[in-house]
Amino acid sequence: MQHEQIWTPPCPCVTLEPAFVRTIGIDYSGAQTPTASLKGLRVYLAAGRAEPVELLPPPSQRRYWTRKGIAAWLVEQLAEGVPTLVGIDHGFSFPLRYFEVHGLPLDWPHFLDDFQRHWPTDGDHTYVDFVRDGTVGNGGARMGNARWRRLTEARAGRAKSVFHFDVQGSVAKSTHAGLPWLRSIRQQLGSHVHFWPFDGWAIPPGRSAIAEVYPALWSRGFACADRTQDQHDAFSIAAWLSQADCDGRLPAYLHPNLSPAERAVAQVEGWILGVEAK
Repeated sequence: MQHEQIWTPPCPCVTLEPAFVRTIGIDYSGAQTPTASLKGLRVYLAAGRAEPVELLPPPSQRRYWTRKGIAAWLVEQLAEGVPTLVGIDHGFSFPLRYFEVHGLPLDWPHFLDDFQRHWPTDGDHTYVDFVRDGTVGNGGARMGNARWRRLTEARAGRAKSVFHFDVQGSVAKSTHAGLPWLRSIRQQLGSHVHFWPFDGWAIPPGRSAIAEVYPALWSRGFACADRTQDQHDAFSIAAWLSQADCDGRLPAYLHPNLSPAERAVAQVEGWILGVEAK
């Protein structure tokens, strides 16, 4: 079904210099294994004020992207030093309650290391369900509860818990599949990339950044054209990030109006870019 609004380039009369040369939208999938070619993995890129275009994986026998392939490609792209803002559609961290129950320090890099040790979902032949079933890893020692929600999920309204598996619109599987790849990207790129907001709410000038996004916030604002839902979600991420950067709205979203206590929680739990404080 077509939406009324179509792609509208940012107004050329806006004189603000965009912070990023390009924006990338990734619609994620936690299905199958990290080396599986998945129709649900989609990547769109917007350069400057141009409409986002879909990027296909490098030529191979695989028709679609793999999670492992996307991570490797992002490392290559962000290592080039071209300021890039990447939005990925899965949770970047867990609710504060998870840290409390499992006695973990309130430190995101430590969380990523601890999670990957228990949920090694970046293994070539590992399904998320293998860890859930106890076949691989030790996920039983690091489980969560579907009733636990992050502050940003509560503020987003319809966003589901990162522990709410096996329901339509679930982000749990993609989150549990994607977290080890965030760790891998961070380890390989170091200071070349800023993980927002864990590395700080302000992204240093000239630095590339990766942020958690929720395409349902924006997808109705763009006509679907002939895109599938997965394609449209990735398109909407890249399009909104590009427009918000070019028209000057982005800085306000990078600094949501949170109280000091809420801000401290969000630097552990993460924040969905585009969700406003209420």
